[in-house]
Amino acid sequence: MGTGVMIGAGIFALTGQVAELAGSLFPLAFLAAAIVSGFSAYSYIKVSNKYPSAGGIAMILKRAYGPSTVTGGAALLMAFSMIINESLVARTFGTYTLQLFGIEGGMLVPLLAVGLIILAFVINIAGNQLIDRISQITAILKIGGILIFALVALWAAGFSFQPAEKDLVSDTSPGGFLAGVALAILAFKGFTTITNSGDEVKDPKRNVGRAIMISLAICTFVYLLVCFAVGSTLSIPEIISAKDYALAEAARPALGNYGLWFTVAIAIIATASGLLASLFAVSRMLAMLTDMSLIPHEHFGMPGTVQRHTLVYTVVAAALLAALFDLSRIASLGAIFYLVMDIIIHWGVFRHLRKDVGATPLVLITAMVLDALALAAFLVLKWHADPAIVLIAASGILIVFAFERFFLKVWRSE
Repeated sequence: MGTGVMIGAGIFALTGQVAELAGSLFPLAFLAAAIVSGFSAYSYIKVSNKYPSAGGIAMILKRAYGPSTVTGGAALLMAFSMIINESLVARTFGTYTLQLFGIEGGMLVPLLAVGLIILAFVINIAGNQLIDRISQITAILKIGGILIFALVALWAAGFSFQPAEKDLVSDTSPGGFLAGVALAILAFKGFTTITNSGDEVKDPKRNVGRAIMISLAICTFVYLLVCFAVGSTLSIPEIISAKDYALAEAARPALGNYGLWFTVAIAIIATASGLLASLFAVSRMLAMLTDMSLIPHEHFGMPGTVQRHTLVYTVVAAALLAALFDLSRIASLGAIFYLVMDIIIHWGVFRHLRKDVGATPLVLITAMVLDALALAAFLVLKWHADPAIVLIAASGILIVFAFERFFLKVWRSE
């Protein structure tokens, strides 16, 4: 499921967005993001190996910080980051689908996005077994399809990476590259969903970590291949101009209409399946936080389990974001929320759990430093380009922790 979530959003939604920030070095930004994610995965793997459970991130936070404001607030940041990612995937679905009809942007994008979210909600209601079957089938289809696209595009272009034929770094600043890395990390964060399945995995102390590293390795290989395929077909200005549908645009000169149709079909499969898996993961996580008494819950007269209710809340939030924000702003919010939460995870493991789980302090410190560098560069760049989104993100983080403190100190005690 982790691989399904990662490939569902990352490569289709973020290739152009990362190229806009990192310029000609956008493939290296994805590679650097994979390295950062590898260090980040260390904390999750060490704790999950010692305490395999279905709790995932919520469990790690609770063991590190107890039933505190930090635990609830950071877990909610992760949940919101995943919901933001769902809206990103949904809008990507709409953007790519419209390429079949030669339509760019407009009101049809959010309409298609909301429609996909509703469809994914209906399938989630049908049960876990159906989701598992769909995820397994679509994982093969989309990974195979993306590899075919990349290899054929590279072959058609003579295996030449176009930006590399010019001045490689003239359009790239160190800050822009680091900001691109921060955004590219979103393409890998799906590995965290694997930690939610610790109690369902055979021999979890061995296989959860293995599954995470295999997912990261597969995604890194696929992303780099696609980056070089896109770069061999389009110049950086062309990639940026079509940043919301870069792969579809790259398919036009390389493969003609057949290539465009094929790429859009794979994008539809990848985004739809990624959204399906993510909705299940988020609703499950929110249900766990409810069971831990870290967030309030209201039935609003709805029948069914707590997870069914949290699924409804997740769908409503994702649909609103998909309707109100464009891809760039959605991706920015997701990156900021996720990196803040990730730093909190690493600090908690370093400060409270490293001896218990046998974690190496230097690796934990490295993970925190890499996250902090990427986050700082991204915030600086966004502050100059779009200060409103930085203020929205900062306000959102403050509201989340203030709400969590109020709930734990006042609401829950009443």
